[in-house]
Amino acid sequence: MAAPRAFVWTRRVVLTALTAFALVPVYVMLSSSLKSLGEVQGRFDWIPHALTLRPYVDIWHTVPLARYFVNSLLVSGSSMLCSVAVAIFAAYAVSRYRFRGRRLFTITVLSTQMFPGILFLLPLFLLYVNIGNATGIALYGSRGGLILTYLTFSLPFSIWMLAGYFDSIPRDLDEAALTDGCGPLGALFRVVIPAAVPGIVAVGVYAFMTAWGEVLFASVMTNDTTRTLAVGLEGYATQNDVYWNQVMAASLVVSVPVVAGFLLLQRYLVAGLTAGAVK
Repeated sequence: MAAPRAFVWTRRVVLTALTAFALVPVYVMLSSSLKSLGEVQGRFDWIPHALTLRPYVDIWHTVPLARYFVNSLLVSGSSMLCSVAVAIFAAYAVSRYRFRGRRLFTITVLSTQMFPGILFLLPLFLLYVNIGNATGIALYGSRGGLILTYLTFSLPFSIWMLAGYFDSIPRDLDEAALTDGCGPLGALFRVVIPAAVPGIVAVGVYAFMTAWGEVLFASVMTNDTTRTLAVGLEGYATQNDVYWNQVMAASLVVSVPVVAGFLLLQRYLVAGLTAGAVK
């Protein structure tokens, strides 16, 4: 009995320490966002001396945070929708059909995840600029160009993960739908997709998160009009000062959609990742 009891207490201590390690930065962020700038820049105190909500009001005026918020939602949401739509058809083809080059396609899709993103920064920049000069299609500095960039990041892994989830769905369902008169697309939309909702949700959350917090490409591929939140937060640092209390307040505000979405979709996300990893 001593050994199991010791293990239980050790586990409790370790989990408590890990939880504190994760929550302390969040508390520091929250407490700093409720302080004045002078108090934040002075000696650190765990408890604010004078609580103020002024930073939460000033964050919308110091930088155009609302515009950055809309840009991030449009870019991340569009990237998510495009990634899910393309991944569904590609993963269904990989999972259900045997065609020449199928294995090569799968290996190629996975191999793209081995390279760091910075390797593609200069080629994509030159490609977008040359396309704009040749055709007049403004990809550089536009939301469309940024959506296309993020799509190239999230799509390979989305196809691989969703193909693994489709593999876990019995093929008998497809055959039953075909017997009842459905075509391949009918079987996909009426049978496979409803059964694969957790996997599709997991892919959507992954694609959204990939675009929401990305900084490197957003800092190069955007301008003042199309700038996203991840880059726009740098506006709270000027040549003369850094508004740390507003930085903390803005960080909490921009985290709300992601945290809320994760909590609402947690059940589907866990089921999708688990089932997609079985294969």
